[in-house]
Amino acid sequence: MADSLHLELADFVHDVHTGIYSEETGKPQPLRFTVRAKLKALDRYDPDTPLEQSKNYMDLKFACSEALGTRHYKLIEAVADHVCETLFLQDERLEEISVKIVKLALSEADEQIGITLVRERR
Repeated sequence: MADSLHLELADFVHDVHTGIYSEETGKPQPLRFTVRAKLKALDRYDPDTPLEQSKNYMDLKFACSEALGTRHYKLIEAVADHVCETLFLQDERLEEISVKIVKLALSEADEQIGITLVRERR
């Protein structure tokens, strides 16, 4: 079995225009993102291994913030899809991406309501 490397962004909160109900549209709402990006690992990572041999994990944060722009997404599934596509376009070495999104505005008792999309490179 080949080694793999998972880069992760956990519990990142960003306001996104999303929703289908009248109380959701017209204003951004906070979403909590957890993103895992899988790529094939090197045989070894020496202390001076350059960043180009891995992936800049700040790209995960960018895909969940600036890359989404100000567009309105009816479904958070579409938000997750956009995050996956952004990351796949950035780096052809990515093999699989998992995007978990929690809609914080729906929480009444700290429960986590949302989705997880796992997409393999096609």
